[in-house]
Amino acid sequence: MLPVKSKYKIGKRLGVGVFEQLQTQKFALSAARGEKKVKRGRGGSDYGKQLLEKQRVRYTYGLAERQLSNYAEKAFEAADPSSALHKALELRVDSAVYRAGFATTRRAARQMVSHGHITINGRRTTVPSHQLKKGDVLSVRQGSRTSPLFAGLAEEKEGRRSVPSWLEVDLSALKAEVTGEPSYTTVETGLDYATVFEFYSR
Repeated sequence: MLPVKSKYKIGKRLGVGVFEQLQTQKFALSAARGEKKVKRGRGGSDYGKQLLEKQRVRYTYGLAERQLSNYAEKAFEAADPSSALHKALELRVDSAVYRAGFATTRRAARQMVSHGHITINGRRTTVPSHQLKKGDVLSVRQGSRTSPLFAGLAEEKEGRRSVPSWLEVDLSALKAEVTGEPSYTTVETGLDYATVFEFYSR
């Protein structure tokens, strides 16, 4: 697990969105000051920009280098590589658990899955990278529902993240159904996958 100081340094370099814990007004202001200093310096190379974007995607989804490379290689074969990559990353079980609001961070969601707290269509899974599809139902395992991890989850209202349109969530039942497919736009995600493909195609 990365220490807070390391996350802060990586977040200042890669942007506000890479770690959920850093998505605060204080950090955003600090990062903005850092960006101004960078802009006053010499401009980055194309390679530097591509590397930066690749790292942003990697840290946002908590992936190893080889994992992201494999996702990118497979997505590049699709008619719309950016949409295919986004779909693959969002439909990971750990990402869907986070999006559904069962966990406050993707890292916490990944641990929930790894420790066997989550089921897919009633079957327990311990594989965070498992790909979901339309119609799949993920839920908190019956034996895990009394865990402090999920205590009061259904009652929490303040600061709750919005649920994406491709997920239908029932927090009172601690379950979520994949009802569609994630759609990709640079504006909504803040991630430029085309630049990531440029990095890997060098």
